[in-house]
Amino acid sequence: MDRIGTSTWRTASTVLFAAAVAVLCATAGIAAPAAGGKAEIDWLTFAMGCLGGLALFLYGVDILATALKNASGGRFQWLLQRSVSNRFSALGVGTVATVALDSSSVVIILVITIVDAGLIAFGSALPVILGSNIGTTFSSQLFAWDVDKFAPVLIAAALLWRMMGKSDAATRHSNILLGLGLVLFGLNIIGTAAEPLRESPAILDALKQLENPWLGVLAGALATVAIQSSSAMMGIVITLAGGGLITLPAGLAIMLGAEIGTCADTLLATVGRSRSAVKAGIFHLLFNILSVAVGVMLIDALARFGSVTASDTGQRIANAHVLFNVLGALAVLPFVGPAARLLDRIVPERAGYAVAEVEQSA
Repeated sequence: MDRIGTSTWRTASTVLFAAAVAVLCATAGIAAPAAGGKAEIDWLTFAMGCLGGLALFLYGVDILATALKNASGGRFQWLLQRSVSNRFSALGVGTVATVALDSSSVVIILVITIVDAGLIAFGSALPVILGSNIGTTFSSQLFAWDVDKFAPVLIAAALLWRMMGKSDAATRHSNILLGLGLVLFGLNIIGTAAEPLRESPAILDALKQLENPWLGVLAGALATVAIQSSSAMMGIVITLAGGGLITLPAGLAIMLGAEIGTCADTLLATVGRSRSAVKAGIFHLLFNILSVAVGVMLIDALARFGSVTASDTGQRIANAHVLFNVLGALAVLPFVGPAARLLDRIVPERAGYAVAEVEQSA
């Protein structure tokens, strides 16, 4: 998908997702007006705040990902080609690259592109994909640290840097700062807009239904597909949890669903590419589905870990996200070789299609 198509799809998804949230909340509000003498919620104001905040958030994510990719994309390819001989170094590169590029989808799509070009074997790229799952937890921690109050400072500094800087490097770096500022500012707007929802028993009851793990996973997966970013989904969940709208079990279930929803972008990136690239995308999907299934069974343990490590619900979700992704990646890392051979059987190369294989370490 080209850049124009991606931006158009993001804009349409933003509008549809925010509109759906607004309609659902308004319906619940009409069905159960505020009780106990409390003022009724202004649903138009909420809808506009939700739509505006989400639009700013996703626009900031797009600016940030593009700027980071332009600044670091070439280095990532260089590091990747030199690290694939060792699965642990490849895992580290995937983790660091995802933190640097602030997007597991961007990293995995870059991996798929490199595999498609035959620069590395798809089996050698699997630890990098596992590392990207670890790296994406950094943004969850960032959102949980409640730094969104400083967003205007970042935006102002970015604009000042852009006006004063004359070089291309200054423009790239100011875009990184601007994207981060817009991401945090968008989250702040969403959190502010959602504050009145705490006064609606109907909304709280509806969100409480997401404590059903499978329902929460489904909601998280669909919402992540709609907004095309698991980091965005985690940011919204952590913001709402910090405001008392989402409970810890519901937040964890949505977090697990986001792990599946994030596979949509990477699967789309494999369309029309080589079988090796397709196998890399399938591995990402199957790994996330398997790890989420295990996560649902262990969701109570994740909740206990979060409760022990933090007092704020948003921080608890972020901490459980780190534990879940780190343990999942480390548990599967020793089996990337057998997984690659299994996928070779399931999705064999086309006859006559040669792919340069890079020898994997035992």
